[in-house]
Amino acid sequence: MKKNFFLLAVVFFVFSKVFAGGILTNTNQNVSFLRNPARDASIEIDAAYTNPAGLAFLSHEGLSLSINNQSAFQTRTITTDFPPFGSSPKAFEGKAKALVIPDLQAAYKTGDWVISANIGVVGGGGTLDFSKGLPSFESQFAVIPDMLRQNGIPLPQTEYSLDSRLKGSSLIIGVQLGATYKISDQFSAYLGGRMSIVNNSYDGYIRNFNANVKDGGQYDGMRVTDYLTTVIAPQLTGAGNSLQPLIAGGLGDYKLAQVVAAGLLTQAQADQLAANSGLSTNSTVKDVQSAFFTKAAQVQGAANQVTAQTANVELNTKQTGSGFAPIIGFNYNWNGLNIGAKYEFKTRLDLTNKTTANSANIPAYSDGVKTPYDIPALFTFGAQYDITLQWTVSAGYHHFFDSDARMSDVADPNHPGQVIGREKLINGGVNEYLAGIEYRINDRFLVSCGTQFTRQGVTKDYESDMTIALNSYSLGFGGAINITENIRVNLAYFFTNYDNWTVGPYKYASTQINKTDVYGRTNHAFGIGVDLKF
Repeated sequence: MKKNFFLLAVVFFVFSKVFAGGILTNTNQNVSFLRNPARDASIEIDAAYTNPAGLAFLSHEGLSLSINNQSAFQTRTITTDFPPFGSSPKAFEGKAKALVIPDLQAAYKTGDWVISANIGVVGGGGTLDFSKGLPSFESQFAVIPDMLRQNGIPLPQTEYSLDSRLKGSSLIIGVQLGATYKISDQFSAYLGGRMSIVNNSYDGYIRNFNANVKDGGQYDGMRVTDYLTTVIAPQLTGAGNSLQPLIAGGLGDYKLAQVVAAGLLTQAQADQLAANSGLSTNSTVKDVQSAFFTKAAQVQGAANQVTAQTANVELNTKQTGSGFAPIIGFNYNWNGLNIGAKYEFKTRLDLTNKTTANSANIPAYSDGVKTPYDIPALFTFGAQYDITLQWTVSAGYHHFFDSDARMSDVADPNHPGQVIGREKLINGGVNEYLAGIEYRINDRFLVSCGTQFTRQGVTKDYESDMTIALNSYSLGFGGAINITENIRVNLAYFFTNYDNWTVGPYKYASTQINKTDVYGRTNHAFGIGVDLKF
């Protein structure tokens, strides 16, 4: 149980991503993206991230800046109809909130050259808190009474309580620098790179598990472990000891039925002894006594095992690391049509643990241990076209090469006892399809809107309540106000609607209990930014 709990932390980075983009990558680096996600062919200042080769066609010579802040709010909900939980279905909710996520784009254009920078949260950016833990936590404990019964341990009706929590944050700061050169009146190219700096932290625990007898009688409310050790085990031992006079009298090898015939036991007594020992009245007195003593030892052992397996566990660790990736881009511009393409190479990352609590002593979380955490390569392609002086339409495509990025090890679903990188459970990678439209009302105001469809490309074995990757569509809209010729303010709202993912029904672990889980998410983001020209 403890091991299963701590395995969650290796994959916890997916909890904390509260922005648009791939499994690990944030693509909304500017409020302009929130009001129209199809910015892959932009030739404005936000192109410092979305289409850096397009900066060659900036309308402003000199320095351009874009300063942005976004606030994102996310919920993740897992509902399950697992009967041992006592209520069906039971919902577990995690909430993520990030009020301040700043981003900066800068570009200095002089002639055919542009030097640009983007500094922002390129991954993570939030803290996700499952204040009541996860189904995978609680199910391991809720099933204990049923598992005891399946192993022949006599238990009346029970109820349980548990204190568990999972809280984690992930922050990947990207510092991107590069240069764009205008090759001709139509073509430009970009070469640059990004240094990514990662800081993750995980805090989780399972505490104070209590399973109590709920029989309405004299033992109502007693802890199950106490009930087993002070009631059931002594009763079984006492039943075995009650046969000792028969054995001492030389009847140990007699069958219970023969003892009844001899008038030393009533039929009811013999039947009860046989039933409680798990044998029959054709069993010998010695065998029945041995069965009682064996069951008493099993009950005591089961109580000790429950106590050991349900001891409090805690994890507190931080992970840090950094890596660099080159970026190249190309742009074509002609007569109101602009086409941009960008390729970000994979960022190879290994995170180093700084662990202050790991009570289960799992080696992967020991202080100083390194975990693979690659940021996948990304290809983007987009086009925008000025239909008129007022209307512009745009479209884009993103592909994240997640299957080629190293991730932490997980159990191999096809080869029990072996492990594989989680990236092997991704079928190619994430694909995104984007479209948008912008309308310039006059020289001062414009409005825009757009959509993004995300297809995760993960296999069914990838999904769990700890790694939820769902297909979705997003809508964004907003506008811009030109305060002066050199100052523009952007305002936007962006939300994502996710497809639920249903797992099951399936048999939980080695039990015969059916279980069905449904994973869901919501996401909302607001943004305000200002573009400046100098």
